[in-house]
Amino acid sequence: MSDAEDGNVGERRQREIFVNGAAGVEPDVPISFEALEEAALEVMDDTAADYVAGGAGGENTVGRNRRAFDRWRIVPRFLRDVSERDLSVEVCGQELPVPLMLAPIGIQSIAHEDAELATAEGAREAGVPMVLSSVSSETMEDVAEELGETPKWFQLYWSSERSVAESFLDRAEAAGYDAVVVTVDTPVPGWKERDLQKGYVPQLDGKGVANYFTDDAFRELLDQPPEDNEFGAIQTFLDAFGDPSLTWDDLDWLREQTDLPIVVKGLLHPDDARRAVDHGADGVIVSNHGGRQVDGAVSALEALPAVAAALEDTGADVLFDSGIRRGAEALVAVALGADAVCLGRPYVYGLAVDGANGVEAVCENVLADLDLTMGLTGRTAVADIDREFVVDERRLFADPTALDR
Repeated sequence: MSDAEDGNVGERRQREIFVNGAAGVEPDVPISFEALEEAALEVMDDTAADYVAGGAGGENTVGRNRRAFDRWRIVPRFLRDVSERDLSVEVCGQELPVPLMLAPIGIQSIAHEDAELATAEGAREAGVPMVLSSVSSETMEDVAEELGETPKWFQLYWSSERSVAESFLDRAEAAGYDAVVVTVDTPVPGWKERDLQKGYVPQLDGKGVANYFTDDAFRELLDQPPEDNEFGAIQTFLDAFGDPSLTWDDLDWLREQTDLPIVVKGLLHPDDARRAVDHGADGVIVSNHGGRQVDGAVSALEALPAVAAALEDTGADVLFDSGIRRGAEALVAVALGADAVCLGRPYVYGLAVDGANGVEAVCENVLADLDLTMGLTGRTAVADIDREFVVDERRLFADPTALDR
């Protein structure tokens, strides 16, 4: 039985850590996010560390994603029988064992040599669904095989070559992916000062291009196969990677290409969310790309309530990423309208520290925190958490009835 299938994952995880501690064995993967990040950045080379940790411009948005959580205070309730807790949720017609997914993060070979295969192994062992990036260092087929029966989604960067986009969709379906996540917040590259200072683009080193180099449609664009002319293939990849001319009408074309649920990622405005659903999306991910695209943008958490309200009567699902570091924060996002959340940098740091074991440990720790926070606040099912779980701190002193709902 995976951790996610255990009804009391928090107690189990704590007990395991304490028993090991009594035997003099400390966790190989740091428990706190701050210590985890520090350990990961130490083992990665400087360019990779900056690429993973960095954001756009002065990284104001990266910080705001974190600070936005401080505004919301959790309201515990007691004597409610929390002996059994249910972490499962339904998203895009699929029953997920936990409200947590691993966000699509590309080029994971810069963090660990086993890259996405190690992440898939860790996710599988922890029972946590995974979203695979188009720009993975391992092919979508190999990652799907490693994940086995674990729920898996494929994230599409929409190539300017429609044949490549269509081929990726066909391959994802054939490999058994359960949904397609189309990222729309990268029509052009973000201005990332850390990467620019070092002149660092991982793809120029042949990283993160496995899906492209193994794709028949992409290979047809080449004068020579990647095995004979890698640099030429990389140049073609850079030319065909994205399409800044896309509009909402193009989403109709995408809807026609696949029977899989489509989730549009990178939305922050409720009108955009409604348009996504109008053009065939089954769900959206409220995200600012972890602060990597627009410096000074609204935080994802600030945008979440309005997007959730806009889609409340549509039947579409709302997911969230950008800023989640701990399980309690995941529950805050659920309370503000998310059906599930995506974890980003923390699991990549776990990957850097200890490969598949590191990813598994990070997932277990986040789920344990989430589960215990539910129990400590009188909640027994993630699917039942709503706005009564949190209160805006700005109301607490100004309104004496803020907690009386």
